[in-house]
Amino acid sequence: MSGKVETHEFQAESRQLLQLVVHSIYSNKDVFLRELISNASDALDKLRLESLRDGDLDADTADPHITLETDPEARTLTVRDNGIGMSREEVKGLIGTIAKSGTAEFVRKLKEANANKDAAASADLIGSFGVGFYSSFMVADRVTLVTRRAGEREGTRWESTGEGTYELEALDEAPQGTSVTLHLKPTDTEDHLYDYTDVHRLRQIVRKHSDFIPWPVRTTVERPATDGENTSGERTVETLNSMKALWARPQSEISEDEYKEFYKHVSHDWSDPLETIHARAEGTFEYQAVLFVPSHAPLDLYQQGGRRGVHLYVRRVFIMDDCTSLLPNYLRFVKGVVDAQDLSLNVSREALQQDRQIQLMHRRLVKKILSTVAALREKDNERYRTFWREFGPAVKEGLLSDTDNRETLLDLASFPSTHHPEEQTSLRDYVSRMKDGQEHVYYLTGESRARLENSPHIEAFRAKGYEVLLLTDPVDEVWVDQIREFDGTPLQSIAKGQVDLDGGAEDKERTEDKQRAEEFEPLLARLRGALSEDVKDVRLSSRLTTSPACVVGDAHDITPNLEKMYRAMGQELPRVKRILELNPDHPLVTRLKDGHAADDTDPALGEIAELLYGMALLAEGGELADPTRFTRLLADRLAAAL
Repeated sequence: MSGKVETHEFQAESRQLLQLVVHSIYSNKDVFLRELISNASDALDKLRLESLRDGDLDADTADPHITLETDPEARTLTVRDNGIGMSREEVKGLIGTIAKSGTAEFVRKLKEANANKDAAASADLIGSFGVGFYSSFMVADRVTLVTRRAGEREGTRWESTGEGTYELEALDEAPQGTSVTLHLKPTDTEDHLYDYTDVHRLRQIVRKHSDFIPWPVRTTVERPATDGENTSGERTVETLNSMKALWARPQSEISEDEYKEFYKHVSHDWSDPLETIHARAEGTFEYQAVLFVPSHAPLDLYQQGGRRGVHLYVRRVFIMDDCTSLLPNYLRFVKGVVDAQDLSLNVSREALQQDRQIQLMHRRLVKKILSTVAALREKDNERYRTFWREFGPAVKEGLLSDTDNRETLLDLASFPSTHHPEEQTSLRDYVSRMKDGQEHVYYLTGESRARLENSPHIEAFRAKGYEVLLLTDPVDEVWVDQIREFDGTPLQSIAKGQVDLDGGAEDKERTEDKQRAEEFEPLLARLRGALSEDVKDVRLSSRLTTSPACVVGDAHDITPNLEKMYRAMGQELPRVKRILELNPDHPLVTRLKDGHAADDTDPALGEIAELLYGMALLAEGGELADPTRFTRLLADRLAAAL
């Protein structure tokens, strides 16, 4: 027998809040089911705790579960649990909170957040003002709630169309727990309103948003009839969620196969992970994480807008699958799950507040990942090499953005060098091999290792036994300009500025070098004039042994490769003139000096100067401004020599 039905009218601001819930707060209507299942899971948790505290509690705790019941003909979906339930006063206080006097202030904050696109302006959590429950009105014209608190005899029915009023009614009989029945709106796929009586649709939503909650989510499904039979399909109960929250179990109890299976589940990658990271933090702020380093880079790793792999859960409830706040962009290839016990979410639980908890998790997870890679390098160099081959260019982006971990990243990084034709080296190993008297870590940037190994800039370094790092990733062009040293040892490009490889030269050798510079000065002056449109200076080189000339930049000039990258991105830069260096021991340069001494007005000197400059550009992989003129001058000089 039921009691008297009471009709309550929503206040004006409450109706405004309902409109915001239905039309503004949530970006995906499917999440209504996540909210209702989360409420049901909380009710089951509370019943378990309450029964432990109160041994006299008259409650059914034999089979805690959540049930989804569908009626396609009546167009209803019911979410039912046998949890703690609610008393009449709790219904008015929790579900009816939306009608309380504080609603106007809440509406004001939500409007400000919506207008300013500022998640922090609406910091109230789900559950406040019944917002999670009221998400049901996104998909339902009418919602009926029936509940009875464990240990009580009388139940309560709450019903509303979400417009002007809601009803409350006392019930003499009601099952323990809470059932929420949604009288669904007509299906409209254009408005993203789907058929929520379709078990296949419900299965998809549950596995995405509620797969790991600790209680079974069940529904009744009809299996197809066996071939040749006229009977209808058999109806069976199916559990829709796995409940296998791997991260919540002790690491010692999880097998390698379980980790691999879980990785494939969260990453949709058929390969096994390269490395597994199981992290847990306890204390004032608790979270668990299972993260994976894939064995190969995804195709969209370097594409703007590529998906990032870390899924965020709060108390096993799915929040988002592309969480950009937990890991920096340079670790975007890491897959896995992070589950926090309590996080500041915005009202729709679709965005994070920027608070201390997020920053703390971010720092701890980054350090855990980097320390795992460091341990991998020490214990399994083969797997480390796989990691660096697949993800090294992305990790080096952190040298630009993550100043807190810059030293750690420099220690983790590996680079090709002239020390070994195939192996890569760390900066620390490079420093340990430096020659006596060597004061710099030498490097050269460019498009490929083969091109750098044949660059004229490297000739003298190879001849004197100096090791040179060969940096070929686009990000290398940028970070070397921001990081000037490693562990106190300066980094120096061998294609910029002056290079002194004879720091221990005797006074006699220095005097000879000075005399040679004076001998070549008339020729250098002549070439400066002939090439004034292309270079800022012409000087003798100490870095060449076999090539006649090379082009270098000043110490703080950008490299031609970096300039090319900027132009490819549509950023026009002022032209940077470079310096032409001549090898005073090369026969071409010495004969040019002699020819200039014999006739300093010979017009052929200007053409030869252009050829020298063009040859130097081509030798380093550069591009000629006027290839047609270069080939014509070259043909003329060859013809004159025959």
